[in-house]
Amino acid sequence: QVQLRESGGGLVQAGGSLRLSCAASGRTFSNYVMGWFRQAPGKERAFVAAFSWSGATTYYANSVKDRFTISGDSAKSTVHLQMNSLIPEDTAVYYCTAMQRRANLFDSRWWDYWGQGTQVTVSS
Repeated sequence: QVQLRESGGGLVQAGGSLRLSCAASGRTFSNYVMGWFRQAPGKERAFVAAFSWSGATTYYANSVKDRFTISGDSAKSTVHLQMNSLIPEDTAVYYCTAMQRRANLFDSRWWDYWGQGTQVTVSS
């Protein structure tokens, strides 16, 4: 059974940093694409970043580029999202997700597995 477990969310002031982690278990993820989405109240779930184990390729939403960094530890099947220079607009529930066969990264409907989410709140 595939499990994605997020950790690291919390409350931070604008300009601060947080590091989210996602522990993946249940199968070998070396050929998967791993990603993060977020969902703010009243809004649709939106792509944040993705990471391909095979080529170590990264993808980012324009709104977080140069502020967020996605990385992975293949030995531990863990994916991290380092978030710097946080702004109130980053407030959302952040979800870890995994895609078995690379498709449309930016559309949540193409992703196969999801974690429960972790709340990130940025105060002004």
